[in-house]
Amino acid sequence: MTIDLFVSCVMDQFYPETAKNVVKLLSAAEVDVEYNPEQTCCGRFAFTSGFVEEAKELGEKFLRDFPNDRPIVGVSASCVGYIKTRFKELFHNTASHHEYLRLVANIYELTDFLVNKIKVKNFGAEFNHKVVYQDTCCSLRELGLKDEGRQLLSNVKGLEILEMKHPEFCCGFGSGFFSIQHEAISVAMAERKIKDAMSVGAEYIVTNDVSCLMQLDSCIKKQKFDIQVVHIADVLAQRI
Repeated sequence: MTIDLFVSCVMDQFYPETAKNVVKLLSAAEVDVEYNPEQTCCGRFAFTSGFVEEAKELGEKFLRDFPNDRPIVGVSASCVGYIKTRFKELFHNTASHHEYLRLVANIYELTDFLVNKIKVKNFGAEFNHKVVYQDTCCSLRELGLKDEGRQLLSNVKGLEILEMKHPEFCCGFGSGFFSIQHEAISVAMAERKIKDAMSVGAEYIVTNDVSCLMQLDSCIKKQKFDIQVVHIADVLAQRI
């Protein structure tokens, strides 16, 4: 199987090593990875900030950047969720109608693709730590994903999965601009999430969304909390 890899702009700019680990995972699963270096932002930040026309321009470019009728694997749940739920508002009954339908039907979040599409759950990884898995807002509410990440982590040698008291609570990143416009609320939400994880003895918070990763990581470093946050791809790629 050949797939097109969609690397979000946040991962591209701040977590490029994680993107490389995604390629390692897919290659280990005997998936051929194609990457279009011309790809940029999907338009989520523009759309959620009210700049609909700008979001549409970025969306049209996204459609052009992924013209192939084959699976597209995205590394950030929030971007994939935005595309699946919001592209209809931008392109329904437009000249791009059929293209958007094709793309939306073909795009998968990474854990969804691994568990539900190609049914590969064990990469021989080893990670000797206690972790909690963060149920991101977009995974739950836009993609309907709950157990996929946990299924993948359950096959990691030495890893112990703990459960937060409120795993479904938002980390405070929101649409991105929420964390800027409502900084105090955003920070309080991040601290609540981190303290919830620490209260059950977790050493790591594992997430499938780089936006959440960046939000939590910045709060952890600023407040000097004794815990770390990591993308699930970085855990699964151990020893590959």
